[in-house]
Amino acid sequence: MGWNLLGDDMSKVKERSKMKKTKIKIDYTKCGDKGGIDPRECTLCLKVCDPCVFLMHNVLGVEEKDPRDPQVWRITPVWPSVCMRCMNCVEACPEKAITVRW
Repeated sequence: MGWNLLGDDMSKVKERSKMKKTKIKIDYTKCGDKGGIDPRECTLCLKVCDPCVFLMHNVLGVEEKDPRDPQVWRITPVWPSVCMRCMNCVEACPEKAITVRW
């Protein structure tokens, strides 16, 4: 038997590696810095995602009136590998800006 961090035998590791990767996209014309709603006013995807796939952050490289008070924000799926594919984020998004595929 091989060793791995999860303590599974190698057959389970090989089975897990065959799973297709989850791809999460956000349409920033509907939510975020390119139009649509301000993600700071919504945050529903952040609230319904149990594994915490998403991160809200200010957009780097954007000229701000006051750099200490950024106004341009977006939601980014930074940990899609922990996504459970429950689709709660897709259902919760009022702008229908999130798509999840695998």
